[in-house]
Amino acid sequence: MRAAPTQEEVRRHNLGTLLRYVHIHGATSRAELTTRLGLNRSTIGALTADLTAAGLVIEKKEALRTGRAGRPSLVVRPESSRVYAYSLTIEVDSLHAARIGLGGRILDRREAPRPRGMQVGDAVQPLANFVHEMRADVPPDSRCVGAGLAIAGMVRRADGMVRLAPTIGWVDEPVGDALVEEIGDVGPMFVANIADVSAMVEHTRGAAAGRDNVIYLYGDVGVGAGIIVGGQRITGHGGYGGEVGHMVVNPDGQPCSCGSRGCWETEIGEYPLLRLAGRGDRSGREAVLAVVDAAMRGDWVAQQAVRQVGEWLGLGVGNLVNIFNPEAVIFGGTLRDVYLVAAAQIRSRLNEVALPACRDEIRLRTPELGRDAALIGAAELAFERLLADPLG
Repeated sequence: MRAAPTQEEVRRHNLGTLLRYVHIHGATSRAELTTRLGLNRSTIGALTADLTAAGLVIEKKEALRTGRAGRPSLVVRPESSRVYAYSLTIEVDSLHAARIGLGGRILDRREAPRPRGMQVGDAVQPLANFVHEMRADVPPDSRCVGAGLAIAGMVRRADGMVRLAPTIGWVDEPVGDALVEEIGDVGPMFVANIADVSAMVEHTRGAAAGRDNVIYLYGDVGVGAGIIVGGQRITGHGGYGGEVGHMVVNPDGQPCSCGSRGCWETEIGEYPLLRLAGRGDRSGREAVLAVVDAAMRGDWVAQQAVRQVGEWLGLGVGNLVNIFNPEAVIFGGTLRDVYLVAAAQIRSRLNEVALPACRDEIRLRTPELGRDAALIGAAELAFERLLADPLG
Protein backbone atom coordinates (compact mmCIF):
# COMPACT_ATOMS: atom_id res chain seq x y z
CA MET A 1 0.00 0.00 0.00
CA ARG A 2 1.16 3.51 -0.80
CA ALA A 3 1.80 5.71 2.21
CA ALA A 4 -0.49 8.69 2.76
CA PRO A 5 0.81 11.92 1.18
CA THR A 6 3.02 14.01 3.39
CA GLN A 7 2.16 17.57 4.38
CA GLU A 8 4.73 18.85 1.91
CA GLU A 9 3.21 16.79 -0.93
CA VAL A 10 -0.25 18.13 -0.10
CA ARG A 11 1.11 21.68 -0.01
CA ARG A 12 2.79 21.32 -3.41
CA HIS A 13 -0.38 19.83 -4.88
CA ASN A 14 -2.41 22.76 -3.56
CA LEU A 15 0.12 25.25 -4.92
CA GLY A 16 -0.23 23.70 -8.36
CA THR A 17 -4.02 23.66 -8.14
CA LEU A 18 -4.18 27.33 -7.18
CA LEU A 19 -1.67 28.42 -9.83
CA ARG A 20 -3.48 26.40 -12.50
CA TYR A 21 -6.78 28.06 -11.56
CA VAL A 22 -5.50 31.63 -11.95
CA HIS A 23 -3.52 30.60 -15.06
CA ILE A 24 -6.78 29.53 -16.72
CA HIS A 25 -9.29 31.94 -15.19
CA GLY A 26 -7.16 35.05 -14.71
CA ALA A 27 -7.58 37.55 -11.89
CA THR A 28 -9.42 35.83 -9.05
CA SER A 29 -10.31 37.07 -5.58
CA ARG A 30 -9.17 35.17 -2.52
CA ALA A 31 -12.82 34.62 -1.65
CA GLU A 32 -13.49 32.89 -4.97
CA LEU A 33 -10.36 30.76 -4.63
CA THR A 34 -11.54 29.66 -1.19
CA THR A 35 -14.88 28.58 -2.65
CA ARG A 36 -13.63 27.03 -5.88
CA LEU A 37 -10.71 25.10 -4.42
CA GLY A 38 -12.43 24.01 -1.21
CA LEU A 39 -9.65 25.32 1.02
CA ASN A 40 -9.92 27.61 4.03
CA ARG A 41 -8.90 31.28 3.94
CA SER A 42 -5.72 30.87 5.92
CA THR A 43 -4.52 28.08 3.58
CA ILE A 44 -5.31 30.21 0.52
CA GLY A 45 -3.39 33.09 2.10
CA ALA A 46 -0.35 30.91 2.76
CA LEU A 47 -0.39 29.46 -0.76
CA THR A 48 -0.68 32.85 -2.47
CA ALA A 49 2.16 34.14 -0.27
CA ASP A 50 4.39 31.26 -1.44
CA LEU A 51 3.50 31.82 -5.10
CA THR A 52 4.05 35.56 -4.76
CA ALA A 53 7.45 34.99 -3.19
CA ALA A 54 8.32 32.69 -6.10
CA GLY A 55 7.39 35.45 -8.56
CA LEU A 56 4.53 33.46 -10.11
CA VAL A 57 1.55 35.59 -9.04
CA ILE A 58 0.91 39.11 -7.84
CA GLU A 59 -1.67 40.02 -5.23
CA LYS A 60 -3.22 43.36 -4.43
CA LYS A 61 -6.50 44.90 -3.35
CA GLU A 62 -8.74 45.83 -6.23
CA ALA A 63 -12.39 45.77 -7.21
CA LEU A 64 -13.34 43.00 -9.63
CA ARG A 65 -16.34 43.51 -11.91
CA THR A 66 -18.82 41.23 -10.19
CA GLY A 67 -21.94 43.35 -10.64
CA ARG A 68 -22.21 43.76 -6.86
CA ALA A 69 -21.25 46.67 -4.68
CA GLY A 70 -18.61 46.14 -2.01
CA ARG A 71 -15.10 46.89 -0.82
CA PRO A 72 -12.07 45.97 -2.91
CA SER A 73 -10.86 42.39 -2.36
CA LEU A 74 -7.44 40.79 -2.38
CA VAL A 75 -7.08 39.65 -5.98
CA VAL A 76 -4.56 37.11 -7.28
CA ARG A 77 -3.25 37.46 -10.84
CA PRO A 78 -0.75 35.37 -12.80
CA GLU A 79 2.57 37.16 -13.28
CA SER A 80 2.06 37.21 -17.06
CA SER A 81 4.64 39.81 -17.96
CA ARG A 82 7.57 38.02 -16.30
CA VAL A 83 6.82 34.29 -16.44
CA TYR A 84 6.53 33.09 -20.01
CA ALA A 85 7.08 30.39 -22.62
CA TYR A 86 8.04 30.57 -26.27
CA SER A 87 5.44 29.16 -28.62
CA LEU A 88 6.02 28.10 -32.25
CA THR A 89 3.77 26.65 -34.93
CA ILE A 90 4.55 25.18 -38.34
CA GLU A 91 1.47 25.13 -40.55
CA VAL A 92 1.08 24.25 -44.20
CA ASP A 93 1.39 27.84 -45.41
CA SER A 94 2.75 29.78 -42.46
CA LEU A 95 5.20 29.94 -39.57
CA HIS A 96 4.28 31.57 -36.26
CA ALA A 97 6.19 32.42 -33.10
CA ALA A 98 5.07 34.10 -29.89
CA ARG A 99 6.08 34.77 -26.33
CA ILE A 100 3.15 33.71 -24.15
CA GLY A 101 2.87 34.87 -20.55
CA LEU A 102 1.53 32.80 -17.67
CA GLY A 103 -2.24 33.07 -17.95
CA GLY A 104 -2.21 32.54 -21.73
CA ARG A 105 -1.47 36.18 -22.56
CA ILE A 106 0.30 36.83 -25.87
CA LEU A 107 3.15 39.25 -25.08
CA ASP A 108 4.88 39.30 -28.46
CA ARG A 109 4.39 37.56 -31.78
CA ARG A 110 5.85 37.13 -35.25
CA GLU A 111 4.78 35.30 -38.41
CA ALA A 112 6.02 34.57 -41.90
CA PRO A 113 4.72 32.72 -44.95
CA ARG A 114 5.89 29.17 -45.48
CA PRO A 115 6.18 28.37 -49.20
CA ARG A 116 5.02 24.83 -49.91
CA GLY A 117 7.94 22.47 -50.32
CA MET A 118 10.02 24.30 -47.72
CA GLN A 119 12.44 21.90 -46.03
CA VAL A 120 13.06 21.60 -42.30
CA GLY A 121 16.19 23.74 -42.16
CA ASP A 122 14.53 26.53 -44.10
CA ALA A 123 11.59 26.53 -41.67
CA VAL A 124 13.70 26.29 -38.52
CA GLN A 125 15.89 29.32 -39.27
CA PRO A 126 13.14 32.00 -39.41
CA LEU A 127 11.49 30.58 -36.28
CA ALA A 128 14.82 30.72 -34.44
CA ASN A 129 15.33 34.29 -35.67
CA PHE A 130 11.89 35.23 -34.32
CA VAL A 131 12.83 33.89 -30.89
CA HIS A 132 16.11 35.82 -30.91
CA GLU A 133 14.21 39.01 -31.81
CA MET A 134 11.65 38.52 -29.06
CA ARG A 135 14.32 37.62 -26.51
CA ALA A 136 15.93 41.03 -26.98
CA ASP A 137 12.81 42.71 -25.55
CA VAL A 138 12.37 40.47 -22.51
CA PRO A 139 12.59 42.25 -19.11
CA PRO A 140 15.79 41.23 -17.28
CA ASP A 141 14.02 39.75 -14.26
CA SER A 142 11.79 37.46 -16.36
CA ARG A 143 11.67 33.68 -16.27
CA CYS A 144 11.32 31.41 -19.29
CA VAL A 145 9.80 28.02 -18.46
CA GLY A 146 10.44 26.39 -21.85
CA ALA A 147 9.11 26.27 -25.39
CA GLY A 148 6.38 24.45 -27.26
CA LEU A 149 6.11 23.62 -30.95
CA ALA A 150 2.85 22.65 -32.65
CA ILE A 151 3.02 21.17 -36.14
CA ALA A 152 0.55 19.88 -38.70
CA GLY A 153 1.82 16.30 -38.60
CA MET A 154 2.18 13.09 -36.62
CA VAL A 155 4.45 13.58 -33.61
CA ARG A 156 6.00 10.75 -31.59
CA ARG A 157 5.19 11.42 -27.97
CA ALA A 158 8.35 9.86 -26.58
CA ASP A 159 10.83 12.27 -28.17
CA GLY A 160 8.93 14.80 -30.31
CA MET A 161 10.06 13.28 -33.61
CA VAL A 162 7.82 14.33 -36.51
CA ARG A 163 7.18 10.89 -37.98
CA LEU A 164 4.97 11.99 -40.85
CA ALA A 165 3.67 15.35 -42.03
CA PRO A 166 2.39 14.52 -45.52
CA THR A 167 0.79 17.89 -46.18
CA ILE A 168 4.12 19.57 -45.32
CA GLY A 169 6.25 16.90 -46.98
CA TRP A 170 8.36 15.77 -44.01
CA VAL A 171 9.14 12.25 -42.79
CA ASP A 172 11.07 11.36 -39.61
CA GLU A 173 12.31 14.88 -38.92
CA PRO A 174 13.64 15.85 -35.43
CA VAL A 175 12.32 19.40 -35.77
CA GLY A 176 12.38 20.13 -32.05
CA ASP A 177 16.06 19.20 -31.76
CA ALA A 178 16.89 21.31 -34.79
CA LEU A 179 15.14 24.30 -33.23
CA VAL A 180 16.98 23.90 -29.92
CA GLU A 181 20.31 23.91 -31.80
CA GLU A 182 19.45 27.20 -33.49
CA ILE A 183 17.69 28.92 -30.58
CA GLY A 184 19.96 27.95 -27.71
CA ASP A 185 18.85 27.55 -24.13
CA VAL A 186 15.13 28.25 -23.69
CA GLY A 187 14.50 25.35 -21.35
CA PRO A 188 12.82 22.13 -22.44
CA MET A 189 11.29 22.01 -25.94
CA PHE A 190 7.99 20.15 -26.31
CA VAL A 191 6.51 19.11 -29.68
CA ALA A 192 2.90 18.12 -30.41
CA ASN A 193 0.24 18.06 -33.10
CA ILE A 194 -1.63 21.31 -33.82
CA ALA A 195 -5.09 19.76 -33.43
CA ASP A 196 -4.14 18.23 -30.07
CA VAL A 197 -2.91 21.48 -28.52
CA SER A 198 -5.81 23.46 -30.00
CA ALA A 199 -8.28 21.01 -28.50
CA MET A 200 -6.54 21.35 -25.15
CA VAL A 201 -6.90 25.13 -24.90
CA GLU A 202 -10.40 25.30 -26.37
CA HIS A 203 -11.33 22.78 -23.69
CA THR A 204 -9.79 24.75 -20.82
CA ARG A 205 -10.41 28.36 -21.83
CA GLY A 206 -12.28 28.47 -25.16
CA ALA A 207 -15.41 27.28 -26.92
CA ALA A 208 -15.52 23.95 -25.06
CA ALA A 209 -14.81 25.25 -21.54
CA GLY A 210 -16.86 23.25 -19.06
CA ARG A 211 -17.27 20.31 -21.46
CA ASP A 212 -15.07 17.26 -20.93
CA ASN A 213 -15.81 15.33 -24.15
CA VAL A 214 -14.75 17.31 -27.18
CA ILE A 215 -13.52 16.81 -30.74
CA TYR A 216 -11.52 19.64 -32.33
CA LEU A 217 -11.20 19.27 -36.11
CA TYR A 218 -8.31 21.13 -37.71
CA GLY A 219 -8.27 21.40 -41.49
CA ASP A 220 -6.08 22.82 -44.23
CA VAL A 221 -4.78 20.54 -46.99
CA GLY A 222 -5.13 17.70 -44.51
CA VAL A 223 -7.44 17.07 -41.56
CA GLY A 224 -6.58 16.07 -38.00
CA ALA A 225 -8.45 15.93 -34.72
CA GLY A 226 -7.70 16.69 -31.12
CA ILE A 227 -9.85 14.44 -28.96
CA ILE A 228 -10.75 15.08 -25.33
CA VAL A 229 -12.48 12.24 -23.45
CA GLY A 230 -13.35 12.59 -19.80
CA GLY A 231 -11.30 15.77 -19.64
CA GLN A 232 -8.12 14.04 -20.92
CA ARG A 233 -6.42 14.26 -24.30
CA ILE A 234 -6.54 10.97 -26.20
CA THR A 235 -3.42 10.67 -28.35
CA GLY A 236 -2.96 6.90 -28.56
CA HIS A 237 -0.07 4.59 -27.69
CA GLY A 238 2.69 6.43 -29.57
CA GLY A 239 1.01 9.81 -29.76
CA TYR A 240 -0.42 9.39 -33.26
CA GLY A 241 -4.12 9.24 -32.40
CA GLY A 242 -6.55 11.67 -34.01
CA GLU A 243 -5.53 11.19 -37.65
CA VAL A 244 -9.19 11.26 -38.67
CA GLY A 245 -8.35 12.74 -42.06
CA HIS A 246 -7.13 9.27 -43.05
CA MET A 247 -10.40 7.58 -42.17
CA VAL A 248 -11.44 6.02 -45.49
CA VAL A 249 -14.92 7.23 -46.44
CA ASN A 250 -14.91 6.67 -50.21
CA PRO A 251 -12.89 3.61 -51.36
CA ASP A 252 -13.37 4.65 -54.99
CA GLY A 253 -12.32 8.22 -54.31
CA GLN A 254 -9.20 10.27 -54.93
CA PRO A 255 -5.64 9.13 -54.06
CA CYS A 256 -4.43 10.54 -50.75
CA SER A 257 -0.97 11.88 -49.85
CA CYS A 258 -0.68 9.05 -47.31
CA GLY A 259 -0.74 6.46 -50.11
CA SER A 260 -4.30 5.29 -49.54
CA ARG A 261 -7.41 6.23 -51.51
CA GLY A 262 -10.65 7.91 -50.52
CA CYS A 263 -9.48 9.29 -47.17
CA TRP A 264 -11.78 11.82 -45.53
CA GLU A 265 -9.38 14.68 -46.26
CA THR A 266 -9.60 13.93 -50.01
CA GLU A 267 -13.28 14.92 -49.73
CA ILE A 268 -13.17 17.85 -47.27
CA GLY A 269 -9.65 19.31 -47.47
CA GLU A 270 -8.42 22.33 -49.40
CA TYR A 271 -7.79 20.54 -52.71
CA PRO A 272 -11.25 18.98 -53.21
CA LEU A 273 -12.98 22.25 -52.33
CA LEU A 274 -10.92 24.23 -54.84
CA ARG A 275 -11.30 21.53 -57.49
CA LEU A 276 -15.08 21.43 -57.10
CA ALA A 277 -15.21 25.23 -57.29
CA GLY A 278 -13.28 25.21 -60.58
CA ARG A 279 -10.21 26.74 -58.94
CA GLY A 280 -7.90 23.74 -58.90
CA ASP A 281 -5.00 25.86 -60.16
CA ARG A 282 -4.93 27.77 -56.85
CA SER A 283 -3.94 26.82 -53.32
CA GLY A 284 -3.70 28.17 -49.81
CA ARG A 285 -5.98 29.62 -47.17
CA GLU A 286 -6.74 32.75 -49.18
CA ALA A 287 -7.97 30.61 -52.08
CA VAL A 288 -10.28 28.71 -49.72
CA LEU A 289 -11.58 31.97 -48.24
CA ALA A 290 -12.25 33.25 -51.75
CA VAL A 291 -14.47 30.23 -52.49
CA VAL A 292 -16.32 30.66 -49.21
CA ASP A 293 -16.81 34.37 -49.91
CA ALA A 294 -18.08 33.63 -53.43
CA ALA A 295 -20.54 31.10 -52.02
CA MET A 296 -21.85 33.66 -49.54
CA ARG A 297 -22.29 36.15 -52.38
CA GLY A 298 -24.44 33.71 -54.37
CA ASP A 299 -21.92 32.15 -56.79
CA TRP A 300 -23.69 28.91 -57.75
CA VAL A 301 -20.53 26.89 -58.53
CA ALA A 302 -18.91 27.94 -55.22
CA GLN A 303 -22.13 27.15 -53.35
CA GLN A 304 -22.30 23.66 -54.84
CA ALA A 305 -18.65 23.04 -53.95
CA VAL A 306 -19.13 24.11 -50.35
CA ARG A 307 -22.34 22.08 -50.04
CA GLN A 308 -20.69 18.92 -51.34
CA VAL A 309 -17.76 19.33 -48.95
CA GLY A 310 -20.30 20.00 -46.19
CA GLU A 311 -22.06 16.70 -46.97
CA TRP A 312 -18.82 14.75 -46.61
CA LEU A 313 -17.87 16.74 -43.53
CA GLY A 314 -21.19 15.88 -41.88
CA LEU A 315 -20.75 12.20 -42.77
CA GLY A 316 -17.37 11.99 -41.08
CA VAL A 317 -18.49 13.98 -38.04
CA GLY A 318 -21.45 11.63 -37.68
CA ASN A 319 -19.10 8.65 -37.55
CA LEU A 320 -16.93 10.37 -34.92
CA VAL A 321 -20.01 11.25 -32.87
CA ASN A 322 -21.03 7.58 -32.85
CA ILE A 323 -17.57 6.52 -31.68
CA PHE A 324 -16.81 9.19 -29.07
CA ASN A 325 -20.21 10.67 -28.09
CA PRO A 326 -18.74 14.17 -27.60
CA GLU A 327 -20.54 17.15 -26.13
CA ALA A 328 -19.03 19.50 -28.69
CA VAL A 329 -17.34 19.41 -32.09
CA ILE A 330 -15.21 22.45 -32.95
CA PHE A 331 -14.26 23.29 -36.53
CA GLY A 332 -10.80 24.90 -36.78
CA GLY A 333 -8.45 25.91 -39.57
CA THR A 334 -10.17 26.24 -42.95
CA LEU A 335 -12.94 23.92 -41.75
CA ARG A 336 -14.17 26.85 -39.66
CA ASP A 337 -14.86 28.84 -42.82
CA VAL A 338 -16.54 25.90 -44.54
CA TYR A 339 -18.71 25.29 -41.48
CA LEU A 340 -19.94 28.89 -41.40
CA VAL A 341 -21.39 28.47 -44.91
CA ALA A 342 -22.34 24.77 -44.90
CA ALA A 343 -23.67 24.40 -41.34
CA ALA A 344 -27.07 23.24 -42.58
CA GLN A 345 -25.62 20.47 -44.78
CA ILE A 346 -23.23 19.38 -42.03
CA ARG A 347 -25.95 19.20 -39.39
CA SER A 348 -28.38 17.42 -41.74
CA ARG A 349 -25.86 14.75 -42.74
CA LEU A 350 -24.73 14.35 -39.14
CA ASN A 351 -28.34 13.72 -38.10
CA GLU A 352 -28.67 11.03 -40.77
CA VAL A 353 -25.51 9.19 -39.72
CA ALA A 354 -25.26 9.63 -35.94
CA LEU A 355 -27.35 7.64 -33.51
CA PRO A 356 -29.98 9.79 -31.78
CA ALA A 357 -28.62 9.01 -28.31
CA CYS A 358 -25.12 10.13 -29.40
CA ARG A 359 -26.19 13.32 -31.17
CA ASP A 360 -28.99 14.55 -28.89
CA GLU A 361 -26.93 17.12 -27.02
CA ILE A 362 -24.09 17.71 -29.48
CA ARG A 363 -22.98 21.30 -29.99
CA LEU A 364 -21.21 22.36 -33.20
CA ARG A 365 -18.90 25.32 -32.64
CA THR A 366 -16.10 27.43 -34.11
CA PRO A 367 -12.93 28.13 -32.05
CA GLU A 368 -13.31 30.92 -29.51
CA LEU A 369 -9.55 31.48 -29.57
CA GLY A 370 -9.48 31.52 -33.37
CA ARG A 371 -6.08 31.09 -34.99
CA ASP A 372 -4.39 31.81 -31.66
CA ALA A 373 -5.50 28.41 -30.31
CA ALA A 374 -2.45 26.58 -31.65
CA LEU A 375 0.01 29.19 -30.33
CA ILE A 376 -1.53 29.32 -26.86
CA GLY A 377 -1.82 25.53 -26.85
CA ALA A 378 1.83 25.03 -27.75
CA ALA A 379 2.80 27.26 -24.81
CA GLU A 380 0.67 25.08 -22.52
CA LEU A 381 3.05 22.20 -23.23
CA ALA A 382 5.82 24.20 -21.57
CA PHE A 383 3.68 25.58 -18.74
CA GLU A 384 2.49 22.11 -17.69
CA ARG A 385 5.60 21.24 -15.68
CA LEU A 386 5.39 24.53 -13.81
CA LEU A 387 1.67 24.10 -13.06
CA ALA A 388 2.22 20.53 -11.83
CA ASP A 389 4.87 21.63 -9.31
CA PRO A 390 5.33 25.42 -9.12
CA LEU A 391 8.23 25.27 -6.67
CA GLY A 392 9.91 22.18 -8.13
